[in-house]
Amino acid sequence: MSPRRPIFALALAGLILAGLGLQDWPVDGRRAMRFAGHALDDYGLALTAQGPSSLTLLPLPRLSLGPVRVAAGPSGPTLAEGGRLTIDLDPLGLLAGRAELGGLRLDGARLSPDAAAWRATLAQFGRRMRAGATQRPRWLTVTGARIAEGDEARDIDIDLNWPFWSASAEAHASLTWRGVPARIALTHLRPADIAQGQLSPFTASVTWPDGSLAADGTASPPPEGRAVPALAGHARFESRSLPKTLAWLGRAAPLAALAGAFFVDGRFETADRSLSWPSLRVGLGDDVLEGAGAVALGPETAPRLSVQATLAAETLNLAPLIGDLIKLFDSEATPLALAPLTKGDLDLRLSAAESRVGPVQVQDLAASILVRDAAMEVAVNRARLQDGTLKGRLTLASGADPAETEMRMQGSLDRVDFGTLLGEIGSGRWISGPLQGQFTLEGSARDSAGLLAHLGGRATLTVDGGAISGLDLAELVHRNGVVPAGALARRNGRTAFERAAITLRFSDGIGEFAESGLRGPSVGASLQGQVSLPGRRIEARGDLALRATADPSRTLLFEVSGPWDALTAQVVPQGEAMLPDPFKFPAALGLSGSARAYAP
Repeated sequence: MSPRRPIFALALAGLILAGLGLQDWPVDGRRAMRFAGHALDDYGLALTAQGPSSLTLLPLPRLSLGPVRVAAGPSGPTLAEGGRLTIDLDPLGLLAGRAELGGLRLDGARLSPDAAAWRATLAQFGRRMRAGATQRPRWLTVTGARIAEGDEARDIDIDLNWPFWSASAEAHASLTWRGVPARIALTHLRPADIAQGQLSPFTASVTWPDGSLAADGTASPPPEGRAVPALAGHARFESRSLPKTLAWLGRAAPLAALAGAFFVDGRFETADRSLSWPSLRVGLGDDVLEGAGAVALGPETAPRLSVQATLAAETLNLAPLIGDLIKLFDSEATPLALAPLTKGDLDLRLSAAESRVGPVQVQDLAASILVRDAAMEVAVNRARLQDGTLKGRLTLASGADPAETEMRMQGSLDRVDFGTLLGEIGSGRWISGPLQGQFTLEGSARDSAGLLAHLGGRATLTVDGGAISGLDLAELVHRNGVVPAGALARRNGRTAFERAAITLRFSDGIGEFAESGLRGPSVGASLQGQVSLPGRRIEARGDLALRATADPSRTLLFEVSGPWDALTAQVVPQGEAMLPDPFKFPAALGLSGSARAYAP
């Protein structure tokens, strides 16, 4: 007999056996369910199955059941149901008559959204590891799953691998969370070490279209009664739009509505529902701050984010924040409800060597922001402004009506170089001298228009030992209010004064001039009238008088009126003249975006 014939016969028999081994063989569903159930008993899982079951022998014995229900024990909550379960059986255990898991595959199942329902299974797995058990599933695959009805999470695919020859496990997952696709990866984790109370390295990442999270470090056993290990290491979180990302995650944070692009990078440690950053860098737009901070998630029954941080920066751009405040003075009413800004607690301490508000530079800034439920406080504790100091505090609180906000604002200026400040904001240095001032304003309303209409308080500005450049008020009196041709262009006039002051007392948005005027060696002036915040107008009348004893009767009456950004001066009764440029309010002071001016 030719030797080729046995070889051919063996090859043919092998092909036949392989074909039979790869064939899915129907088996009794009840027996298959009981057999597979024994394999899951060691992990505290109870299995029930309906529908057809099949057995495949090659390349490894594989039992398929479906649809199935997997619960945390015979009377425990359901963990997964409705999908088809495929179990890879360990060949050695199968030869010994034991049902031991080699791997699991679950297709199209509905998973439980209750995190507590999974803890018993994880705890049981940990007890097996601590007892020294070496038998475990080498892989777990989930495809096409959803959580509950899939309203939040769907298209869940998970691939977990833990080879028997390696102490490290890795997992890769993808899902669609609230309509946004995301990918998750976890590598270098040593589950057995964690179960035995030891530290384990880990590397993790989460990516989605608008941001990412990456972390690496060590994981330690979870606290008593918790399923998530405690973590420590280095992490970086980035988001192109923090409000959008938080809304996607279903979380709320204080002042998040004011943020845009955001990142946080640094060393971190986790504890029971809290996260601390001993060292971190925070990016807000183009600003980068460094310091330390902590985040607490609050109790599970009433989660409320609480953030504490102390941050410092070399330079800080405050123009976007000031721009939001200036919108309160726009003609269109802006809602003032605090609820969108106080969805969490915040205790933030800020310092900066240099800060900018448009073209205005502030040095040595020390500020704080406190946010509590339905209340907020912003304080400038110290700042240097043009060789002087600036302090201020803004307090906001919700009234009996959550849509209504009560506001109180106070502050002071001390020896600020007025001329240099005007030059910075582009108004021209038409007046010079040390500026001092105090203000206290308060009111309550549902929107910015109502707030301006109900604002009350007091504001005072004074300049001692200063001068007006480009205009000689004494000469203006002598000429009965007529400015010499070309005088303003030449700017060769000058009026020195001992004191210039403006005091406004506000009631229902109307400011009355009180004790306002100018006193100089050669001329004096007084001013009476009103400033309307709701109407954005000034209507005032004053007089200029020579102080020389030789001619005490020479006086000039004038009126100043019109919108804030287009004032006119009219001599009484000799006609009207446009207010010279040095006396005009600036229409724009260099704020970025759509902000119109520091003064509305």
